[in-house]
Order: sequence, then structure tokens, then C-alpha cells
Amino acid sequence: MERPDDKRASVLRFATELVAWVATPWALWPHSWPLAVLAVLVLIGLPTVFSTPGDKAHVIVPVPGPVTILLVLLQLAAALVSAWWVWPVWAALPVSLLAAATLVTERPRWRWLLADA
Repeated sequence: MERPDDKRASVLRFATELVAWVATPWALWPHSWPLAVLAVLVLIGLPTVFSTPGDKAHVIVPVPGPVTILLVLLQLAAALVSAWWVWPVWAALPVSLLAAATLVTERPRWRWLLADA
């Protein structure tokens, strides 16, 4: 099965990742700056190191498709929880819409990732 074209999904996924990378350390910093730094390292580092062959051009540590899906869900959860925790409703609500759109547009890619599992 060929990997689906997911340009729109990629843009939405990356936008959600950016929110997670900004909002999560922002939410954690007042409580623990080491935890805030660790969160950024985890949110950026895990998807960089672990990826499914065929999903990215360069794979450092190959993992099955369900692991890649879980990493995306981690990013989505971090973005949502952190945005609602530290931002006002007018800023957190668009993050929720972005996450919902990401979930919808990710479905073809996730079906492809699960096909080889």
C-alpha cells in the first residue's frame, strides 16, 4: 500500500506540534523549569529519533506505525492541555479546532501506518 499524499495533514500536524512546543514549556515553567526543558526535548526529540520507515525520508530508529500514531497523539494532547491550561479561551479554542482538524486529516496516514502493523 502506497503512503497517502498528506500535504494538508502535514501542515496541520506541524502547526499543532508548534503549539505543543510553545504551550507545554510555558505551562510547566512556573512549576519546574527542568520539567519544561524536558518536555521540549521529549516533544521534539521522540518524533525525530523514532519514526516509521516510509513515513519519513530519514529514519534513525525504526518503529511500527502505531508508535508513530501515539507520538502524534502525544503532541496533540500536549498542545490541547497546555493551551487550555495557560492561555485564555480565545487562544485555546483555535488550538482545539486545529487539533480536531489534524485528527480528521491524519486518518488516511494512520490507516496506512496501521496497514503494516
